[in-house]
Amino acid sequence: MAVPKQRHTKSRRNKRRSHLSLNGPTLTKCEKCGRLILPHTVCPYCGFYKGREVVNVMAKLDKKEKKKREKEIKEKEKEGKKKQKPVTLEDLSRKKF
Repeated sequence: MAVPKQRHTKSRRNKRRSHLSLNGPTLTKCEKCGRLILPHTVCPYCGFYKGREVVNVMAKLDKKEKKKREKEIKEKEKEGKKKQKPVTLEDLSRKKF
């Protein structure tokens, strides 16, 4: 059996283990409802993918849930429209850090 001749330091051990850390999933915003979803997947909340409806999520809901969901989606769309303001020359000249 192989036996090390010298002890490895803590820093050497930690450098080796630095690549073993786990990363969280990369999430993107849904274009329609603004919720965080995995990229290249249909949004489970609104059923849209690449700007078009793929799954009719509303058909699977109860009447009460359907009204609630439609109301939330309309509010999200209104917020998205309000946030878009015209770009001025001052905004373009500012450096963003």
